[in-house]
This record gives sequence, C-alpha cells and structure tokens, in this order.
Amino acid sequence: MTRLSLRWRLVVAGAAAIIVALGLAAAGLAALFAGHVERRAIAELEVHLDQVLAGLTRDGTGTLLVAPPADPRFQRPYGGLYWQIDLATDTLRSRSLWDYRFDLPADKVADGAVHVHRIGGPGGASLLALERMVSLPAPLGGGRVRAAVALDAAELDAARNAFLADLAPYLGLLAVVLIAAGWVQVGVGLRPMRRVGARVAAIRSGRADRIGEDWPAEVRPLAAELDGLLAAREADIVRARARAGDLAHGLKTPLQALMGEAGRLSQAGDAAHARSIEAIARAMQRHVDRELARTRVAAEAAASRCDAAEVGRRVVEVARRTATGEGLSWHVDAGPQVPMAAIDAADLAEALGALVENAARHARDRVDLVVAHADGAVSVAVRDDGPGIAPDLLKKVTARGMRLDETGTGLGLAIAADIAEAAGGRLTLANRPQGLEARLVLPAAGS
Repeated sequence: MTRLSLRWRLVVAGAAAIIVALGLAAAGLAALFAGHVERRAIAELEVHLDQVLAGLTRDGTGTLLVAPPADPRFQRPYGGLYWQIDLATDTLRSRSLWDYRFDLPADKVADGAVHVHRIGGPGGASLLALERMVSLPAPLGGGRVRAAVALDAAELDAARNAFLADLAPYLGLLAVVLIAAGWVQVGVGLRPMRRVGARVAAIRSGRADRIGEDWPAEVRPLAAELDGLLAAREADIVRARARAGDLAHGLKTPLQALMGEAGRLSQAGDAAHARSIEAIARAMQRHVDRELARTRVAAEAAASRCDAAEVGRRVVEVARRTATGEGLSWHVDAGPQVPMAAIDAADLAEALGALVENAARHARDRVDLVVAHADGAVSVAVRDDGPGIAPDLLKKVTARGMRLDETGTGLGLAIAADIAEAAGGRLTLANRPQGLEARLVLPAAGS
C-alpha cells in the first residue's frame, strides 16, 4: 500500500467500504424480507387454523371429526402444509402428516392465545408451527383441545434466496456505479495536488516564483510552507552572493598589494621572484573570478534565457578577429527549431569563449560550432581539427570528480564546465578522427 498513489489508495479504500456496506445492506434486506415473509406465513397459518377449528364436528357415535380445509396440500402426503389436534385421549392429524406426529413444546397456552414455534417435521424438515388451545362447546363434547397447523420452512428459505438472487444484480450494478462515482470524486478532489506539481515545475523552470494562495483550505498550509521555503532559499542565495562579493573585494586589495610588491622587486633587479609573485597573484585572481561566476550562474540560471546559436555567432565573430583565430576557417551550424537555453547569455558567452579560445589555440585550419536540440536539451559543440587530447589525459579529464584545471588542460575548460554545471548542464570532451569536440549540454528553457 505504501507504493500506491493517493488516488489508488482512496479508490481501493472507497471500493472496499462500498462492498462492505452493500454486503451489510444485502444481509439487512434479506433479514427484513425473511421477517416479512414469515409474518405473511403466520397470517396464512392463522387462517388455516381457523378453518381447521371451524371444521370440527361429531358424528352419530360422538366421535370428533374434522372437515378437511380446501388447500390440497393438506391432503397430499408430506405436502408441506399440516394440521394436528391433540384431544384428551386421541390425536387427529391431516393426511399430509401420514404417520408423523408433531412434537410440540410443553408450554402453557391460554385459551385463544397463539404460540409460534420452529419444530421438526416429516423427513427431517423444519416447520413453522402455529398452535392454539381451544375449549370446545357442549355440542362438540366440551373439553379442551390443542390445535396446531404447520408450514414447511423450506418454502420461506426458498423465497428469501430467490429475493437475494433477484437483488444481487442490482447491488452489483449499484456497486459499480458507486465505485465509478468514487473514482470521479477522488479525481476532482486530488486535482489541486496535480496543480501543485505543475506549479512546482513552473517554479523550477523559472516561469513562476511562488506557489501562491489560490488553493483549497486543505492545500493552503502546504503551499504556504513551500512559499516560505522558497523565500528562505532566495534569502540564503542573496546572502551567499553578498558574501562572495565581500570576499572578492576583500581579496582585491591584498592581490593588488602583491602585484605592487612584484613591481618593486622587478625594479630592484629581482625579476625572477617578481614574475613568480605575479603568476601566483593572477592565478588567485582567476580562481576568485571562477567562483564568482559559479555563484552568479547558480543564482540566475533558472530565470535566464538566451539563443545559444546567436551567442555562438557573436563569440565566433570575436574569435575570428584574434591573432590565433584570423588564420582559421570558422563555421556555425544551428539546427532547426532549437529552443532557448536556460542560461544567461553573458554566462554562455563566457563558457563558449573559453572553449572557442582553446579550439583556436589547437586547431590547424578549421573550427566548427554546432548548435542542436536533442532529448529536451540544447547542445553546443565546439570542434577543431587539431591533435586532440592524449587518451590517458582524456580519461582523467572525463573521470568523475576530476577538476579540469588540475589536468594541465587549462583553467578555461574548468570554468566552462563549472558554468554548465551551475546552469544544470554538463561539459563533455571527446576525441574525433580529426581534433577534439567540447560539447556543452544545457537544459532547454521551460523544461
């Protein structure tokens, strides 16, 4: 059950409740119908008992006789309808009883009072019996007699079973209708939950910034908590960016001081030490710029949009005018219907600039920039016809957790990889038959 969706949990629980409720309703209706049938049977037996008592007569010898009732079941052996009169010295019975005699309970019945019993009958049948004590008038010889009529209870059970058989299809149809109605009700009730998922996806893609308050009362607390979480995260990002800016400004003065010391050392004739200090200071400055770029991209990527092909063309136009790029053949190929990339144009230009600069430095004659759309992502590939990267170094570069600037391939590729990762994408490197391919895979805007 823990893996079932909320819809299936509610539908299964509702269907089980409906089935149980209809089962109890069927049992209750069967009991009510059986009680109604038994009351009708008792009323019928009272009529038969009155007919039996009304048919009592005496013949010329004084023997008490009973005129048989009109119902033919009294005349057919084991016909299902029986009567019996217990006299002081004898017992009169219907022909249907044949040689069987009622075993009535030994209870005290007042004159005219009627008792109802469940007793055994011929052939092990269960009988519904009605008895009455009657004082005979003087013409019939006086005295008291105990008269009883009985009906085979199997007829009552058969009537109840037939009622249930007739009722079952309607209960089944009612169950199907109620379960279908429950399914629709659950769908309508859970519709706000689907809206929550769509609203969260919109926030993730940058099309919205809050869940909002237009929700049912049951969902509103969840929406409020999510909005509070988003607000807290935005505040954390603002504080982190502020701290990164403070760090950059705090490092700027010491770095400028180092550069000044390097200049003074160079003027003092210690050029070797001066160059070493300048190299260290510039490396520190590049790392600071790299971390600031990562912080900026991570904070702005979700709400940023840009045309990757247009950014690529601008970067190539700049690269072809550089000293390393003016002697190369440059080609930009943008596929049809490429969506906007979810990254700021300046950040993409910085990443592509590093890749294009690296390609221009190693290419022999040609550099290609190819923009395509595949699997919901925007792909920007920079290909050169240079020597590529040594296989052993390429394996280190593409290994999980390896930093590109630690492999000797330069800080530019590392910055490009960090920008792509901060925007939710990745950088892949692969050797081609001629040259290296560096591919930026970025999420499409709205995906």
